[in-house]
Amino acid sequence: MKLPDPDHALSPRTGLTRAHWVATADGLLDAAWRHASPDHAFLDLPGRPSRSGVRSDGLEGYARTFLAAAFRTAHGDDPHNRLERYAAGLTAGTGGQWPAISDVGQPMVESASVALGLRLTKPWLWDELPEETQDRAEAWLRGSLRHVPAANNWYFFPYTVASFLENAGRGDDETRRAKQRAMELLQGWYVGDGWYSDGDGRAFDHYNGWALHLYPALDAHLDGRPVTTHLREHLKSFHLLFGADGAPLYFGRSLTYRFAAASAVALGAVTGETPLSPGHSRYLISNSLRYFLDRSSLTDGLLSLGWHGPHEASLQPYSGPASPYWASKAFVCLLAGPDHPLWTAVEEVQDEDRTLALPGPGLLVQRHGGVTRLHNHGSDHVRPFEGEYATDDDPLYSRFAYSTSTGPTSKHNVADNHLSLVVRGDRSVRRRIHPLGARDNWAASWHRPVFDANQVVVPGLKVESVTAVWGDQELRVHRIIGAPPGTTAELTGWATDLPSRLVGVRGWTGEKSQTAPQGTAFTTAAHVPTLTADVEGTVTLAAVAVLNGTVEEADWDARVDDLLERTLDAD
Repeated sequence: MKLPDPDHALSPRTGLTRAHWVATADGLLDAAWRHASPDHAFLDLPGRPSRSGVRSDGLEGYARTFLAAAFRTAHGDDPHNRLERYAAGLTAGTGGQWPAISDVGQPMVESASVALGLRLTKPWLWDELPEETQDRAEAWLRGSLRHVPAANNWYFFPYTVASFLENAGRGDDETRRAKQRAMELLQGWYVGDGWYSDGDGRAFDHYNGWALHLYPALDAHLDGRPVTTHLREHLKSFHLLFGADGAPLYFGRSLTYRFAAASAVALGAVTGETPLSPGHSRYLISNSLRYFLDRSSLTDGLLSLGWHGPHEASLQPYSGPASPYWASKAFVCLLAGPDHPLWTAVEEVQDEDRTLALPGPGLLVQRHGGVTRLHNHGSDHVRPFEGEYATDDDPLYSRFAYSTSTGPTSKHNVADNHLSLVVRGDRSVRRRIHPLGARDNWAASWHRPVFDANQVVVPGLKVESVTAVWGDQELRVHRIIGAPPGTTAELTGWATDLPSRLVGVRGWTGEKSQTAPQGTAFTTAAHVPTLTADVEGTVTLAAVAVLNGTVEEADWDARVDDLLERTLDAD
């Protein structure tokens, strides 16, 4: 990809300016359009097909690249005449080529990108279409309003379709109901600290920024209305979830969207709903973009299915060849014109160490030495209908900690940052997480260990856990209640290519290192430090974990007692 020379006067750290973002969008679009169908209705990118099938995947290629093109041309600048090609694709696609929108079907997802793209380019694309073509496009889009979304951020796909139809003078009771329904659900999903659960339950991840905030906040901004999501509050914590190298926190699903994680920061700058300075906002988004461009995320100019390069474990069953192009959402930054402070302010770097507790979602942010760690005592991705004892382990949500420099191990390998109990040969997983609070430098939770289908739960067995941090040190305390005779406890630390440290403080009697042959998104193979102990009844176990560095000499045993008194034993 050909980029302009870096500008280190305006952007001392990254060298990137608005011109680099424009050039990146152009490069991604040029590469993707080499795979367009003759009628331009599909962009059939190479790679493994998704479970939705190749026609849906081709629509995804059209829709997600259209979103990037729309942000790129939203000020009327279309030097490559891309909108003409997207108009032809829309005509053919809604004329019978695209798959129909159905209940919980992938075309519903893509309808939002099509609708938002049409809204952003309305004077140059939609308004130039024959009325007959507009009618057919409306009929296809309205399928999103008349079918059932998945019970999470998907409600903002019909919301976005409805917003475009209203903007195009085609609103009615159906569009108003779709928008009202989504906003009512969003209010119910709010837990505080600027964070929403992605649907009922406790699923906190990057969908907060690139969906739950982005769609309604951008709609309000384009309409000239006040932003009513808690975007400003969200960015107070979210901006910490990037490493000094630009890596977003590796946490939650759909991480192949890569620098889409920066879209919330860009959206805040564009709408003015941000606590961050323009220079700091640009540093965060450009540093994230540079992180991936410098780490083999492109194959033949295309975003690959993975993290750095291709990485199967980063994917979900719904991931298809064009899925990574939700990264297009980061180009929302281009809605800020060349004279906007986001682009004219000198880049401002803020990488200082910091700890922040988030009691709403039950998370603890630990930023030290350029790496951000997130200690998870509140996010589990368990849906209410799945019940207390769902047994499917989800590495992207169930681990006790995540970071910007390590990825969780595969569910087929030893679990990192995990406490498991082994009872009569069955190993437990952590699913439903019940937060107990987060304050200052600690966060706490409890869960009932869940075993496989032959032994779903041990009556009375419960684990209370608390994590406290000082600098780069992590004190992890687990109180096991009701362990039957013969139970073995196993605690693991960070999965890295170089050994991280996990040192027993109380109760642990064994120590070993395990390997994760499938590695993580950051390394092809990983070592996982492990502590073991035989437990029975009620037992308190404690250890100190360090990702990079050594364990400090301190009275850790006394810190355990103090921590328990302030958290699990507090009145």
